Amino acid sequence: MIVMKKQLSRRSILRGFGTTLALPLLDAMVPAFGATTNPASTAPTRLAFTYIPNGVNYAHWRPVGEGSSYQLSRILKPLEKHREDMLVLTGLDIHNGNALGDGGGDHARAGASYLTGVHCKKTIGADIHGGVSADQIAAEGQKTRLKSLELGCEDSRTVGNCDSGFSCAYTNSISWRNPTMPMPPETNPRVVFERLFGTDNLKVDAATKARRNLLRTSILDVVGERSRQLMGEVGPADRRKLDEYLTGVREVERRIQMSETDQRKFVPGMESPAGVPVEFAEYATLMFDLQILAFQADLTRVSTFMIGREGSVRTYGEIGVPDPHHPITHHQNRADFLEKVAKINEFHVQLYAYYIEKMKATQDGDGSLFDHSMLVYGGGLCDPNRHQHENVPTVLMGKGNGKLKGGRHVVYPEGTPLTNLYVSLLDHMGVPAERFGDSTGKLGYLSV
Repeated sequence: MIVMKKQLSRRSILRGFGTTLALPLLDAMVPAFGATTNPASTAPTRLAFTYIPNGVNYAHWRPVGEGSSYQLSRILKPLEKHREDMLVLTGLDIHNGNALGDGGGDHARAGASYLTGVHCKKTIGADIHGGVSADQIAAEGQKTRLKSLELGCEDSRTVGNCDSGFSCAYTNSISWRNPTMPMPPETNPRVVFERLFGTDNLKVDAATKARRNLLRTSILDVVGERSRQLMGEVGPADRRKLDEYLTGVREVERRIQMSETDQRKFVPGMESPAGVPVEFAEYATLMFDLQILAFQADLTRVSTFMIGREGSVRTYGEIGVPDPHHPITHHQNRADFLEKVAKINEFHVQLYAYYIEKMKATQDGDGSLFDHSMLVYGGGLCDPNRHQHENVPTVLMGKGNGKLKGGRHVVYPEGTPLTNLYVSLLDHMGVPAERFGDSTGKLGYLSV
């Protein structure tokens, strides 16, 4: 039997004027016989962490019941339609987020220890010291253009004192390349977009970059001729995938351009930074969309996204909470403060539900990005009033290329390290880690 099929490299890109645009996984990139036997095996596994700051209203976070018969809590209710694809994990601790003799600084330690499982050094100087984070361990083995992508929605300095004698580097970053090198998140959508798809600073001269900025030439216009040619070389299914992908790139670019020209002002009157939308929901969903595009194009397979930094004082007037976030989390059991914290928690989950919906709708190989991803949502504090690092809020979603089974609330024994979850996820990424941070082994009950 002779099988005739045009095959493209998995690393195929569209090149243009100072631009490279990676392509999503197409049928034409799968060897002919592989495509007829098991195309799903060609889809890589992605790993993404979404971090929420300042803890949660735990009474409205924890579900009622265990196993598959549990009832979703108020805060997690926005994820109800995805119930069968989610694992709510209770009983996981971050022991090294506690003081351990260092006194205050729980917000700094919460961020620094969340993905490392390491107790960070108390310092406001250049001698910061934490640990290697789980995302960076996973990223080290990936052969993508970007090893990892670090995103955030709240800019902050990385030097100075941000929490009781702890450096701002700890509150601002959850990703650490090594114990002395935090990976601060990029908070400007335009910078992220250009990093993913735009000008290569090492190869394009200043005049070319200035001309592109002046003309605001669309990346899709730049590579348009080649993309149209490619459309004629692939089959109907691939044409549909290409069209969806290129439309998504165009939409993200359009939204960034609109936000750059938005003259509305933030409360209390600061002009909108270039590239950052005024409305927080638009800001967060735009960053989610950029992450999805990066996964779809296989530019990276590992990402972290900080919805806010630890100690965040962002206000949420759009949901009726004009108070700064951090102060109201020290609620002292005041009913009005607890209600406001719950509203913020619920709002963040609503934004995450948008992300999950879009991951499910984005085709990847013979499934979706959701099918081929492991998605962790949570934070480094439980009850913020007590600065509690036990029972930290944790949700695991995605199917992990068949390695995860959702639809359950799993309660682990007291003292189970959160890092045990990361050991299991790293193993599923093909990066076995015998020991990581304060882990004691792999976390069970993720697939059965």
